[in-house]
This record gives sequence, structure tokens and C-alpha cells, in this order.
Amino acid sequence: MDEAVPFWHSRGYLPHFETREKMQSITFRLADSLPQSKLRELETDLVRLPKDRVAVERRKRIEHYLDAGMGCCALRNPAVAGVVQETLLRFDLERYRLLAWSIMPNHVHVLIWPLADLGKIVQSWKSYTGRWALAKNAELGLGVPGKVFWMREYWDRFIRDEKHYGAVVEYIHNNPVKAGLCESPGQWRWSSAV
Repeated sequence: MDEAVPFWHSRGYLPHFETREKMQSITFRLADSLPQSKLRELETDLVRLPKDRVAVERRKRIEHYLDAGMGCCALRNPAVAGVVQETLLRFDLERYRLLAWSIMPNHVHVLIWPLADLGKIVQSWKSYTGRWALAKNAELGLGVPGKVFWMREYWDRFIRDEKHYGAVVEYIHNNPVKAGLCESPGQWRWSSAV
């Protein structure tokens, strides 16, 4: 299939929309950032909602859990956050156009205009940074349990229009403030808001 033609696909649980014709908002998280007990609790709660509200509520609750800083929060370590940020910047204008990002303690938000296959872009970020962090786990005292750094899947959402673009950039830049990590977006060192 021609990679320039937009299409939907799934690598497991989440659907992904591949296109080079739209900006993409991407969130990926550490493997231990959401305990299975929280996910089971979430699914139990979602059963009570009307079907048209389930997807939106699932996303809101997961974002809330992520902002609560669960798991080892290895991205809180400046060396790890620095490697993730350098990796995002490395292929800007080559594989994608990097528009906004924020590296949180246990997850990452990125807004790009892809110039290559989105799945391959995200896989390259996660592969390089995951191997690096696991190799430094003991040395840096990261507390990463097991041998997996990143959760296999990622969330992506294509940007529909200018209003949506503005809302996504604002969300990405304000996420550290919302999570109580700083008082204003410009104070968060691991973000394009700086």
C-alpha cells in the first residue's frame, strides 16, 4: 500500500490513522505508568456509561491517572528526559515537522506533521530511548521494573482544523501545569513552551 495514502490500521488495542496530509497529536507512556488494577477499575466504571461517552471518558480518566504520576516516573530524571527530548529534535525536518512537545514524568505528548510512516516514527523514538534508559536503569536509579520501558501502543489523533491545532498545543504546553509540576508552561524545561 502507498504510505502517502491515508488509511486506518491497528497494531493491537488502539486504532491508528496514517496520513502525511494531517498533523498528528501523539501520546506514549512508560510501561508501568498505569497499574492493571487502575485499568480494571476504569473498565468497571465505564460499563455504567452510555456507549457514546465511553471512549471520551476512558481517555479523560487515563490522562488523569497519567498526570497523577503513577509508576517509576523515569522521565522525571533529567538525563532520561534530555535523551527523549534530543531524540524528538534529532529528526525534525527529516522524518517529521516537530510542532510541540512535553515530556512528563511517565508519558510524552508530541505534535508533529509526519513526513514518514507514523508508526515507524514513534517506534524509532521508543526503541532508541527505551534501550538507552534500560541500559542506565541501575546507574541512574530509575526503578524501571522488568525489561520493558515503554508501553507497546500509543495514542494518536489527527488535527482537524486550526481551532483543534490551537487546543492541542495549549493542552501539551499546559499539561505540566495541570499536573502540578510547575506554575506556568514556560517553566517546564522538557517542553516546546520554553
